[in-house]
Amino acid sequence: MNIQILNPVDYPGWDDLILASDQTSFFHTAGWARALSETYGYQPLYFTIISHGRLSGLMPVMEVKSFMTGKRGVSLPFTDICPPVAQDQETFDALRREATVVGRRKGWSYIEIRGGRNRLPDEPACAEHLVHTLDLNAGEAGVSAMFKPNIRRNIRRARKEGVTVRLEHSLASVAAYYRLHCRTRRHHGLPPQPWSFFKRLHEHVVVHGKGFVALAEFEGRRIAGAVFAHYRDQAIYKFGASDHRFQRMRPNNLVMWEAIRWCCGNGIRSFSFGRTEPENEGLLHFKRSWGAAEARLPYFQLNLSSNRFVLKIAGRTKSNAAFKAMPLPVLRLAGQLLYRHVG
Repeated sequence: MNIQILNPVDYPGWDDLILASDQTSFFHTAGWARALSETYGYQPLYFTIISHGRLSGLMPVMEVKSFMTGKRGVSLPFTDICPPVAQDQETFDALRREATVVGRRKGWSYIEIRGGRNRLPDEPACAEHLVHTLDLNAGEAGVSAMFKPNIRRNIRRARKEGVTVRLEHSLASVAAYYRLHCRTRRHHGLPPQPWSFFKRLHEHVVVHGKGFVALAEFEGRRIAGAVFAHYRDQAIYKFGASDHRFQRMRPNNLVMWEAIRWCCGNGIRSFSFGRTEPENEGLLHFKRSWGAAEARLPYFQLNLSSNRFVLKIAGRTKSNAAFKAMPLPVLRLAGQLLYRHVG
């Protein structure tokens, strides 16, 4: 098999190439690759097999080089799920071998693959998450009928309280969301992703009609928001934040519902709530209440010294009291300095 190592950022017509495969998602697109590589300096190395002008195999990898966390290949950093694309097992095995050869030459300690259990049925997972996907084929009325009573009640409450939601595509709307994002991350004891990442997400995704921002307002104040991406007939909830002082109004429920309503009316047939750590019981309860189908999402780590997949229990990112106490400008600086090392 002729395996090429391509960079989707520089490859003309990349999105048209992957569009022909029903195994690809938003996370395989050039826009997502651009946002990651330009923000964090990661080198895209997409192991690709093109046969007769059509994509038959793809393992997207980015090289993470860090003096803090070492050198490795990740498919892909800060990405919920990005399984390899392969027309058969032989194709996947060829991609894996080539990535292993290149990784060893570059001095990687391991390659991480996010998803792809069908190609690695007997290998141990280094971590396991949960994903929730809502089928939108029933239309707005049919979808809302699947919600648990508490979801419908919370949507009504938000409206009764006077909360409204607007779906926007401007950089200003991304900036408004980011302000909420920083406050929410501090509340959870975590640094926020750098502003440059959200700016590039707007530049390479939202501006091109591949995503939007939903913002909840109350008396002229933005009190909750979320960032969504969409590709073909699939949409994904990627980031969410809110002002916890207004939590009783349930603005997050209305934000999610208005995004789902938009998807129902714009040809989207599958709505993903993104990944969740199994121990995050509060978030799991929230996502399960929308009637979404739940599935396990394994991550695999191929140790390049032993050429074996390793079993490692990866726990949830820990809250840190120091981050909760930081002024927002200092917290943002911490995120800017740290995130590229943990991709």
